[in-house]
Amino acid sequence: MLFISSNVAIPLHEIEFQAIRSQGAGGQNVNKVSTAIHLRFDINASSLPEFYKERLLGLNDQRVSKEGVIVIKSQTHRTQEKNREEACNRLVALIKAATVTQKQRRLTKPSKGAQKRRLESKTKQGKTKKLRGKIDFD
Repeated sequence: MLFISSNVAIPLHEIEFQAIRSQGAGGQNVNKVSTAIHLRFDINASSLPEFYKERLLGLNDQRVSKEGVIVIKSQTHRTQEKNREEACNRLVALIKAATVTQKQRRLTKPSKGAQKRRLESKTKQGKTKKLRGKIDFD
Protein backbone atom coordinates (compact mmCIF):
# COMPACT_ATOMS: atom_id res chain seq x y z
CA MET A 1 0.00 0.00 0.00
CA LEU A 2 1.13 3.50 -0.85
CA PHE A 3 -0.24 5.88 1.78
CA ILE A 4 -1.26 9.37 0.62
CA SER A 5 -2.88 10.51 3.86
CA SER A 6 -4.26 8.90 7.00
CA ASN A 7 -7.41 7.72 5.23
CA VAL A 8 -6.34 7.51 1.54
CA ALA A 9 -4.04 4.80 0.19
CA ILE A 10 -3.27 3.26 -3.21
CA PRO A 11 -2.90 -0.53 -3.50
CA LEU A 12 0.35 -1.48 -5.22
CA HIS A 13 -1.45 -3.60 -7.82
CA GLU A 14 -2.87 -0.36 -9.32
CA ILE A 15 0.65 0.91 -10.01
CA GLU A 16 2.59 -0.54 -12.93
CA PHE A 17 6.40 -0.60 -12.75
CA GLN A 18 8.58 -1.22 -15.77
CA ALA A 19 12.38 -1.56 -15.60
CA ILE A 20 14.23 0.16 -18.44
CA ARG A 21 17.83 1.06 -19.16
CA SER A 22 19.04 4.38 -17.82
CA GLN A 23 20.08 7.15 -20.16
CA GLY A 24 23.36 8.98 -20.28
CA ALA A 25 26.97 8.09 -19.77
CA GLY A 26 27.96 5.18 -17.61
CA GLY A 27 30.39 2.34 -17.25
CA GLN A 28 30.19 -1.22 -18.49
CA ASN A 29 27.22 -1.82 -16.20
CA VAL A 30 24.88 0.69 -17.87
CA ASN A 31 24.55 -1.26 -21.12
CA LYS A 32 23.40 -4.53 -19.58
CA VAL A 33 21.39 -3.66 -16.44
CA SER A 34 17.92 -2.09 -16.43
CA THR A 35 17.96 0.07 -13.33
CA ALA A 36 15.68 2.95 -14.33
CA ILE A 37 11.98 2.65 -13.50
CA HIS A 38 8.89 3.81 -15.41
CA LEU A 39 5.94 4.15 -13.05
CA ARG A 40 2.47 4.19 -14.65
CA PHE A 41 -0.66 5.00 -12.67
CA ASP A 42 -4.08 5.11 -14.33
CA ILE A 43 -6.12 7.76 -12.53
CA ASN A 44 -9.52 6.71 -13.92
CA ALA A 45 -9.08 3.02 -13.04
CA SER A 46 -7.74 3.73 -9.55
CA SER A 47 -9.50 3.45 -6.21
CA LEU A 48 -8.82 7.08 -5.32
CA PRO A 49 -11.79 9.22 -4.16
CA GLU A 50 -13.48 11.32 -6.87
CA PHE A 51 -12.09 14.57 -5.41
CA TYR A 52 -8.52 13.33 -5.95
CA LYS A 53 -9.30 12.06 -9.45
CA GLU A 54 -10.84 15.39 -10.54
CA ARG A 55 -7.88 17.36 -9.19
CA LEU A 56 -5.31 15.08 -10.83
CA LEU A 57 -7.08 15.07 -14.20
CA GLY A 58 -7.34 18.86 -14.06
CA LEU A 59 -3.59 19.29 -13.56
CA ASN A 60 -1.63 21.01 -16.29
CA ASP A 61 1.38 18.74 -15.87
CA GLN A 62 3.43 16.97 -18.52
CA ARG A 63 3.50 13.80 -16.40
CA VAL A 64 -0.28 13.38 -16.77
CA SER A 65 -1.29 12.18 -20.24
CA LYS A 66 -4.55 12.99 -22.05
CA GLU A 67 -5.82 9.50 -21.25
CA GLY A 68 -5.39 10.16 -17.52
CA VAL A 69 -2.24 8.12 -16.94
CA ILE A 70 0.55 9.46 -14.74
CA VAL A 71 4.00 8.47 -16.03
CA ILE A 72 7.02 9.05 -13.78
CA LYS A 73 10.56 8.08 -14.78
CA SER A 74 13.17 7.60 -12.08
CA GLN A 75 16.81 6.94 -12.96
CA THR A 76 18.89 8.84 -10.42
CA HIS A 77 19.95 5.84 -8.31
CA ARG A 78 22.05 2.84 -9.23
CA THR A 79 19.55 0.20 -8.08
CA GLN A 80 16.02 -0.65 -9.18
CA GLU A 81 14.77 -0.72 -5.59
CA LYS A 82 15.86 2.84 -4.84
CA ASN A 83 14.51 4.12 -8.16
CA ARG A 84 11.19 2.36 -7.49
CA GLU A 85 11.03 3.94 -4.04
CA GLU A 86 11.81 7.40 -5.43
CA ALA A 87 9.17 7.05 -8.15
CA CYS A 88 6.57 6.13 -5.51
CA ASN A 89 7.58 9.11 -3.37
CA ARG A 90 7.25 11.42 -6.39
CA LEU A 91 3.78 10.00 -7.13
CA VAL A 92 2.69 10.66 -3.54
CA ALA A 93 4.11 14.20 -3.72
CA LEU A 94 2.26 14.85 -7.00
CA ILE A 95 -1.06 13.65 -5.57
CA LYS A 96 -0.61 15.68 -2.37
CA ALA A 97 0.30 18.80 -4.35
CA ALA A 98 -2.79 18.40 -6.54
CA THR A 99 -5.13 18.28 -3.57
CA VAL A 100 -3.89 21.41 -1.81
CA THR A 101 -6.61 24.03 -1.99
CA GLN A 102 -5.66 27.62 -2.64
CA LYS A 103 -6.60 30.19 -0.04
CA GLN A 104 -9.41 32.32 -1.44
CA ARG A 105 -8.31 35.86 -2.21
CA ARG A 106 -10.20 38.69 -0.60
CA LEU A 107 -10.50 41.86 -2.63
CA THR A 108 -8.72 44.79 -1.04
CA LYS A 109 -8.63 48.49 -1.75
CA PRO A 110 -5.81 50.97 -1.03
CA SER A 111 -6.53 53.39 1.81
CA LYS A 112 -7.25 57.08 1.18
CA GLY A 113 -3.84 58.01 2.61
CA ALA A 114 -2.05 55.56 0.31
CA GLN A 115 -3.94 56.91 -2.71
CA LYS A 116 -3.04 60.50 -1.73
CA ARG A 117 0.66 59.64 -1.25
CA ARG A 118 0.74 57.88 -4.62
CA LEU A 119 -0.74 60.88 -6.44
CA GLU A 120 1.62 63.31 -4.66
CA SER A 121 4.58 61.13 -5.63
CA LYS A 122 3.42 61.12 -9.27
CA THR A 123 3.01 64.92 -9.26
CA LYS A 124 6.48 65.39 -7.77
CA GLN A 125 8.02 63.04 -10.35
CA GLY A 126 6.23 64.91 -13.16
CA LYS A 127 7.59 68.26 -11.92
CA THR A 128 11.12 66.83 -11.76
CA LYS A 129 10.86 65.59 -15.33
CA LYS A 130 9.45 68.91 -16.51
CA LEU A 131 12.52 70.70 -15.08
CA ARG A 132 14.76 68.52 -17.24
CA GLY A 133 13.25 69.93 -20.44
CA LYS A 134 14.77 72.61 -22.69
CA ILE A 135 14.81 76.14 -21.35
CA ASP A 136 13.28 78.79 -23.55
CA PHE A 137 15.15 82.16 -23.19
CA ASP A 138 12.61 84.23 -25.12
